[in-house]
Amino acid sequence: MVRSRTAAGRTTVMLPPGPRTPSLVQGAYTLVMPQRGMKRLRRRYGDAFTVKLPIFGRAVVVSDPAQVKQIFLTSTDVLENIEPNLGRVLGPGSLFALHGENHQKQRKLLVPPFHGRRLAAYEQIIEDETARELASWPEDKPFPVQPSMMRITLNAILRAVFGAEGAEFDELRELLPPFVELGSRLATLPIPQDPWWSPWKKFRRMRHRYDDVMARLIAKADDLDQRDDVLAMLLQSRYEDGSPMRHSDINDQLLALLTAGHETTATTLAWAVERLRRHPGILHDLVDEVDAGGKALREAVILEVQRIRPVVEMIGRQVRADSMELGPWTLRRNNRVLVSITLLHNDPAVFPNPHAFQPSRFLDTRPDFYAWIPFGGGTRRCIGATFANMEMNAVLRTMLRDFTLLATSEPDERWHNRGVANAPRRGGVAVVRRRVRSSAPSSPVTTAGAQS
Repeated sequence: MVRSRTAAGRTTVMLPPGPRTPSLVQGAYTLVMPQRGMKRLRRRYGDAFTVKLPIFGRAVVVSDPAQVKQIFLTSTDVLENIEPNLGRVLGPGSLFALHGENHQKQRKLLVPPFHGRRLAAYEQIIEDETARELASWPEDKPFPVQPSMMRITLNAILRAVFGAEGAEFDELRELLPPFVELGSRLATLPIPQDPWWSPWKKFRRMRHRYDDVMARLIAKADDLDQRDDVLAMLLQSRYEDGSPMRHSDINDQLLALLTAGHETTATTLAWAVERLRRHPGILHDLVDEVDAGGKALREAVILEVQRIRPVVEMIGRQVRADSMELGPWTLRRNNRVLVSITLLHNDPAVFPNPHAFQPSRFLDTRPDFYAWIPFGGGTRRCIGATFANMEMNAVLRTMLRDFTLLATSEPDERWHNRGVANAPRRGGVAVVRRRVRSSAPSSPVTTAGAQS
């Protein structure tokens, strides 16, 4: 246990126990090898333990649902977003960088685009992009689906969020993937005194190019009342005092939405393909449901994939008050708190038989947002969560409507850390056949040799 002495000289327990190995070794365990390292640490130290990490310093890792709930409900005056975070590369106007009242004001303006009739308009865009991408899929030949899913989600976000088309669409489609990948790698690295030193020089050059494209998109924006994209809504939005959002803040927010929703959604879809191919019974029922026009099982599959294969490992917070009581522990100012999504999602006390892929656990109940947390929680829960689930629903529906996904008896794909997301190592390998529609009912799922 980590202890400190009070003014009276008494020793008080502050933080839970943890390893004493060098911070670089602990960093490899908790960040580079989260699936293996975090489980070993919990077996040794329990639901809460203290680690020391490069950049972040001393941090408490928790996975107890009661403590997770406390973290999500704690006031932002006491517990705020962890530093450093993606705000360093996404810009000072992004939700990642904002705190307190400024964060609430910006978040309030970003909520309307992701609800109501707007989602219906976005769904058609996603279905169109999915059908266009799937037209290039090979038949009876193994291939990874993740690159396809990346293209689908990127194109959908560029159209639904950025309202991009023509030259700006093409330029953003070329620029943004490497830009976001580079930014994610730089987000937690020290900023050099000379910010023009490579790779920061390359990053800033790409950022200037992005801002130039956004300036052209904004200058061309007209008929805003007839548009459903997020950019159009933000250009029309107003704070309570009647002032509009600054264009620089809009640029930052759209970049943050892309970063939060592009690769993570595509990776979850790759995991969905990987899981369904190894569970032919569920795949069979899912196709029957698609043909019948249903969606309950498909929605449950999406929830279960996010539970058993969360693409983001940690949710980070930082103590802003002088101290904070978290369960039996006392945290001091600037102590970091890391919620382990994987440990929570694999807790048998929370999800019975947690290592089994069982979408049925979500058929008759909605997930508890303090136990099922792929989108984070509290005031910083991902603002695009509803959009992401709708997007995955539309992609899976279109894929299963148009293609037979062949089951397999191959071993599970291993986890691969891509920096931003935990992806299937082989990219979610699929073998498909284009479906031939007929009036006679048929079962389009091949299960020969597959695991039950």
